[in-house]
Amino acid sequence: MDFDTLVPLIRRLALEAGDRIMEIYGTEDFDVRAKGDASPVTAADEAADALIFAGLRAAFPDTLIVTEEQADSHAATAGSFLIVDPLDGTKEFVQRRGDFTVNIAFVQDGVPVCGVVYAPAKGRLFYTQADGTSVEETGALDKQRPGNLRRIEVSRPDDGGLMVVASKSHRDQATDDYIAQYAVRDMTSAGSSLKFCLVATGEADLYPRLGRTMEWDTAAGDAVLRGAGGQVVRFDDHSPLLYGKPGYENPFFIAFAPGVSLK
Repeated sequence: MDFDTLVPLIRRLALEAGDRIMEIYGTEDFDVRAKGDASPVTAADEAADALIFAGLRAAFPDTLIVTEEQADSHAATAGSFLIVDPLDGTKEFVQRRGDFTVNIAFVQDGVPVCGVVYAPAKGRLFYTQADGTSVEETGALDKQRPGNLRRIEVSRPDDGGLMVVASKSHRDQATDDYIAQYAVRDMTSAGSSLKFCLVATGEADLYPRLGRTMEWDTAAGDAVLRGAGGQVVRFDDHSPLLYGKPGYENPFFIAFAPGVSLK
């Protein structure tokens, strides 16, 4: 994969998809339907998916593209593939909370090595560069030309007082019980893949997820976090979270800044 070609492409597609999502977000009403797994889907999910898929397919005609909104893509596997969640945090979108993201990633040999996470309602854009390091871009977010780039890095956490981020929509007692094993300085909540980005920027030290997720939910945020020096491991044995699993379903996991003594 040519990352010098891939990075500007996925950055541009994420911004374009974000514009389309915000057009629908700004309407007075939009339809919300339930998919087969009872999760919600809107016209924004579908419009963003169509835009991103077309752009990726034109540039990489021979690369597998796995996307949440195209169920037939979930049966295919490959050693390297692109994976897309065109609108992560649909519940936040429907409830107009703003914590939703556009996610595009490239996975190679089980590892998300390149990714972009864009939160259009918050104006925050995170992505990996061609050299694998992660940045947050600020400014006008021009689609053709990157603006100000800030290299992001994880915190150097103090086990005596951690900053923890957890899900807004999927918080449960098991998660609270796990967090209670740590000395926590403060907690925050966020929706979608923004939680990975908060750990990547040092705004949080630890993000545990004891609930069902799919690889398209996590791959882009995982790539950004890895590029910032963070890690994502399985909850059960603390081995690295790998991608390209049959069905693309994740086990429970922990995202964290190295220096956190995992429980």
